[in-house]
Amino acid sequence: AIDRVAPVKVEADIERVLKVQMVLTALLMLPVIYYLAVLLLPEHFRLEGVRLTEDGSQAKIHGTPFKAFICATMGCIGGLIIGLVTEYFTSHSFIPTRELASACKFGTAVNIIQGLALGYKSCIIPVFVLSSAIFVSFQLCDLYGIALAALGMLATLSCGLTIDGFGPISDNAGGIAEMALFNPEVRRRTDALDAAGNTTAAIGKGFAIGSA
Repeated sequence: AIDRVAPVKVEADIERVLKVQMVLTALLMLPVIYYLAVLLLPEHFRLEGVRLTEDGSQAKIHGTPFKAFICATMGCIGGLIIGLVTEYFTSHSFIPTRELASACKFGTAVNIIQGLALGYKSCIIPVFVLSSAIFVSFQLCDLYGIALAALGMLATLSCGLTIDGFGPISDNAGGIAEMALFNPEVRRRTDALDAAGNTTAAIGKGFAIGSA
């Protein structure tokens, strides 16, 4: 129903609307996660963690629904950040991909070096996001918190997979239109849909890779 909130009027709006849908899904999941945590978890619960106390025994972890909510939120928001960073480094709408395309003009070696450098650079923010999510979740609820963070990243999986399938479907539609000898304008429009779907699908892949 996002197309009713922000209808697509020009081709440039396709990618933006798909991205807004993903972001809204992640934000709307936060109150749902909090409600489920308060509803399903006891007010206080104890866990046997893998951390050791000073005397070498296993530490007793005291959990609350709010701590569990924070762990899941770290995963949900962290996955969204990873997805947005992935989109920035893979979308034709942003500078990194355009610079890489320009590097192709100077030869194969320059293209390979630029691509490797861009790939290494794109990992910096996701590594810090994952590290902070793991650290905070472990401090709050030990391994149970890390598991909740992973589930938080997967909370928007249905929306992400839907957007992920948007590109291939548009590409197949464009192929059918070309084989059926439709007007070239039809193929041009399906190509625009395919490009936007493939780019926005990177956000969904960020969620999936981060949770793994």
